[in-house]
Amino acid sequence: MAQLAHQPLLLTGSGWADYGLVDSGHGRKYERYGPYSFIRPEPQALWTPRLTHWPANGEFVPGSDEDGGGRWAYGQNPPPREGWPLSWPNGDDNGNGAVRFTAQCTPFRHLGFFPDMAPVWDWMGEQYAAAPRETGFESLNLFGYTGVGTLALSRHGRVTHVDASKKSVAQARENAALAGMADRPVRWIVDDAAKFAAREVRRERRYDGIILDPPKFGRGPEGEVWRLEEHLPGLVADCRRLLDENSRFLFLTVYAVRMSSLALAGLLDEVFAGLPGRIEHGDLAVREDGEGARLLPTAIFARWTAA
Repeated sequence: MAQLAHQPLLLTGSGWADYGLVDSGHGRKYERYGPYSFIRPEPQALWTPRLTHWPANGEFVPGSDEDGGGRWAYGQNPPPREGWPLSWPNGDDNGNGAVRFTAQCTPFRHLGFFPDMAPVWDWMGEQYAAAPRETGFESLNLFGYTGVGTLALSRHGRVTHVDASKKSVAQARENAALAGMADRPVRWIVDDAAKFAAREVRRERRYDGIILDPPKFGRGPEGEVWRLEEHLPGLVADCRRLLDENSRFLFLTVYAVRMSSLALAGLLDEVFAGLPGRIEHGDLAVREDGEGARLLPTAIFARWTAA
C-alpha cells in the first residue's frame, strides 16, 4: 500500500544558460529567456525587489480580470513575433543533446514553456535511470502543451503526448524537429485529456510513467469543458488504472488555484491505495540568480512513486 508522506517537500529549480529568474518582488518577476528579458506578474512575490532597475525587452501588463487577460508592452529591441530558439539543458553524459524549442510571447502571459518544470523533468528521468530497461519505457504526457517535457521523456522510450490545442501540438512537433528529435517514438495526439485517458482505460493500455499538468479551466477540441475541482478526481482515477505495480511514477502539478498540495496528496492517497510505493507533495519553486538566492513558489504538486 502506498505510504503518504504528510510533510511537504520543496522541489526547486535553478537557472541555466538559456533561462534565469533574475529578480522578483512587488507582485512581479524579472526573467531572462536567452538574449531577451521580460517582466511578468507574480502575485506570490510579496517582498521587495533586490534590484532598483529592471531593463526589459517586454512586460506583460495584466488586465482587470482574474483569468489571465492582459497584453504585452515592448521596449527597445522587442523579441521576434515568430519566437526565438532556446535549449534545456546542456546535454548529458550519455550523449543525449539538449532539448531545443521555440520561446514566444503568448497572449497568456507565459513564453511557450514553463521553466519551473525543469526539476520535474530531471526527476522523471531519474526514476527511469535508477533501473533502466533495455526495451525502454512507455510514458504519457497529458496536457502536454508545446512538448518540452515530452522531448525530455523521449530519451527514455516511447511517449504519448496529448493536448486539446491543435496549435500547441503543432508547436510541439516543430520543437521536436528543432531539437533534432523528430524521429523519436512520440505519438502526437490532439484530444481532450480526460476523454483520451478514459479510452486508454477501455483499451487496457498501461504506462510506466504519467505526467499531468491540468489547467484551472479549459476547453477540449470539441468544446468539452474542464474544471479542475470537478474533473480532476475522475482523471486521476483513470490514470491510476493505466499504471500497475511495475510502473514508476505519476506526477501532478497544479497552478493558480486556492488549494493545498496536501489536498492533491489526499486524492492520490485514496486512488493509489492498491499500489506499493510512496505519495509525496509540496511546492515547486525557482531560485533567483546571483546573490540572495530567494525562492519563488510557482505551483503545487503531488506525486506517486513505486520505489
